[in-house]
Amino acid sequence: MTTMIAARIHKQDEPMKLDRIPIPEPRATDVLVEVKACGIVPNLARVIANVFGTQATGPRLLPPLPAIFGLDPTGVIAKVGDQVRSVRPGDRVYVNPARKCGSCRMCRSGQPLACPDFTFQGYMGRSQEIMKAYPYGGLCQFITAPQDALVKLPDNVSFEAAARFGYLGTAYAAMKKLGVGPGQTFLVNGASGMLGLNAVMLALAMGTTKILGIGRNKALLNRVKALSPQRIEVYAVDESAPVGLADPLVAWAKSLTESYGVDCSLDCLPPGASADAFMRPLYTLRRGGRAATVGGVSETVSLNAFWLMTNRIGLQGSVWFTTGEGEDMAAMVAGGTLDVSPLEHRIFPLSQVNDAMAALNDRNGGFTNFIVDPTRAG
Repeated sequence: MTTMIAARIHKQDEPMKLDRIPIPEPRATDVLVEVKACGIVPNLARVIANVFGTQATGPRLLPPLPAIFGLDPTGVIAKVGDQVRSVRPGDRVYVNPARKCGSCRMCRSGQPLACPDFTFQGYMGRSQEIMKAYPYGGLCQFITAPQDALVKLPDNVSFEAAARFGYLGTAYAAMKKLGVGPGQTFLVNGASGMLGLNAVMLALAMGTTKILGIGRNKALLNRVKALSPQRIEVYAVDESAPVGLADPLVAWAKSLTESYGVDCSLDCLPPGASADAFMRPLYTLRRGGRAATVGGVSETVSLNAFWLMTNRIGLQGSVWFTTGEGEDMAAMVAGGTLDVSPLEHRIFPLSQVNDAMAALNDRNGGFTNFIVDPTRAG
């Protein structure tokens, strides 16, 4: 077989089309992966529409057209380049789509996520050259990828569950920065969403003593609590409440932490959430508490620097995760500490990729896992 089916975008604001194109050959240090499942991120439609709309006035962030998207591919190695050593055909893998230049100061010092040319294969990024070198997202039957991007999958994780590693890894990398673990109280803002649910699942796996989940949907929050009723507490936020120390949310958090406040918090709200919703959990932090954001709230936040300083609050952004962190998660699944069984997979053949995109708003929060299976092209 020399050709494959790929779902490609040919023009902005048009649906993806199925095209037959040549199967690529892996370069010396690359592998060819037959894609078995590719996760569909809810933000994909927004990225395609909004970022394409900025191309005339800003830097080009998306791949050249026609483009193959697909951020979270999993599959089986079909072929390896002649300089690939530690993986072989037949290995089950998740392909981390994070790409770096490999030669800048940050890459040379072991900080690939800080590369000025950081780019997501099958999504968007800062380097047109990298996107041209790796033009295959997961919404096609075969992709090429560097050997150092592969997370080997244990037998007890399905391709569909591993296609959620992008969300899991994004949360995990930030949680490592926060020091989440035993003896800690950890608050997740947006706990029932796709990022937030994964953060809760990881917190359980990482031995976190007490997990506080907040959001708006009481029914979904109760489903989150049911994952571990002894360790998880949930709270439906009152959006009419004042933002600050007088917020009832703060009193609730302190009642569960001997009046200290929480040790750390992770913001998992989507770009369309309000600045107020972002700020609320910061006031639940104890003196010296730490917060990170991975959700990408885009509204400008008003922050009192004096309050931040005098309370020794730490706040930082975090984007994506390394392949090594992906290996950590695979090991947690293999060892049975990270339970991915709460995910409910909705699987679409490649021929229904546009239907999958249209269905993204019809989900049970983060519990629904949207998957395209390119092995079912028709």
